[in-house]
Amino acid sequence: MTVTIFLGSLLLAMAIGIPIAFALLISGVALMWHLDLFDAQILAQNVINGADSFPLLAVPFFMLAGEIMNVGGLSKRIVKLALTLVGHVPGGLGYVAIMAAVILAAVSGSAVADAAALASLLLPMMVAAGHNKERSAGLIASAGIIAPVIPPSIGFVIFGVAANVSISKLFLAGIVPGILLGLALALTWWWLVRREDVAPPKRATRAELTLALREAVWALGLPLIILVGLRMGVFTPTEAAVVAAVYALFVSMVVYRELSWRQLADIFRASARTSAVVMFLVAAAMVSAWLITVADLPSKVIGMLEPFMGNPTLLLIAIMLLVMVVGTAMDMTPTILILTPVLMPVVKAAGIDPVYFGVLFIINNAIGLITPPVGTVLNVVAGVGRMSMSQVTRGVTPFMLAQLAVMFLLVLFPSIVMVPLRWLSG
Repeated sequence: MTVTIFLGSLLLAMAIGIPIAFALLISGVALMWHLDLFDAQILAQNVINGADSFPLLAVPFFMLAGEIMNVGGLSKRIVKLALTLVGHVPGGLGYVAIMAAVILAAVSGSAVADAAALASLLLPMMVAAGHNKERSAGLIASAGIIAPVIPPSIGFVIFGVAANVSISKLFLAGIVPGILLGLALALTWWWLVRREDVAPPKRATRAELTLALREAVWALGLPLIILVGLRMGVFTPTEAAVVAAVYALFVSMVVYRELSWRQLADIFRASARTSAVVMFLVAAAMVSAWLITVADLPSKVIGMLEPFMGNPTLLLIAIMLLVMVVGTAMDMTPTILILTPVLMPVVKAAGIDPVYFGVLFIINNAIGLITPPVGTVLNVVAGVGRMSMSQVTRGVTPFMLAQLAVMFLLVLFPSIVMVPLRWLSG
């Protein structure tokens, strides 16, 4: 009955168009009434405590860094470097999109920001070269969702806070899976365009390559600083976010000189609005998380999944399928905030490493960004490319299937995640 009231009130509120943050508060109040625990002070206290978290400060700073990168010229130079490196091979512009997405993912951590930058810079070039527009848009959308997997990742920050798991370990554990997602896209792109008669761009000269590398070296320095700093314990993930924002600001205004003070004010406003939405979601979800614990919902979920508890692989497959279904109707952040307090006790009871589960969980949620009907990244690429949602959906399908195959490969072979993590963690 408790599960029914929680899910029923949440889904009903969402169905009538109430924003998810308020729907979470409504479901929390409904559960409070059912448990005879309603108290406005408890409600307010949990909302305040939900946003009062030092690790969550990483979210607005990483978002700010991503906004600065796109306006300040860092993203543009990363794409130019990828173009000079691999643009000349058959289907080269697709590989440029993948390589640029992997590099951008190591800088911004935002799938929406990366997808928007790649779509605006590369989609017109790919269409002009003769590539199918739907397929090109689908590749760019699927490449954009690598951002939540490769550190620094906003998704890992939110999951780490909600699950009380080391964010630094999550960052390090996401490196290899993120690269595998990029390789899967490259293989799929090669298979799809091998019969296309599209002339690739001319091979860059050594002088052009040297110039592109020299211009991009400042942008490439950011992921190196973050990863080395985290690995050596120089700063925490939250401090890394501040470093990223300050570094991006310095490079954009002093080195590249493409960011003006007037633009900076607009960037601050845009990142503040986005951060406010995320932080309010986190605060509202904390009410539900507290009530989930009080109502002992995890034990009821464990009872429902009892047939799978003896086999961690089957349990993970069942959970991944559940998250896939939820991801088709819900955005990444609310999915993390709603499901994490329910699933983590199940995962721990089955003896599954929380960091390993976190990587799989975030990959699944990232893929949810390109699954219709919600598909936030699909909407962004469709808007930038002036295409319909159905067109981008058709183009993204083969790439989404390739990324799902990588996710289930990681379910079957946990060592792909855990062995590199142990090596990177020292």
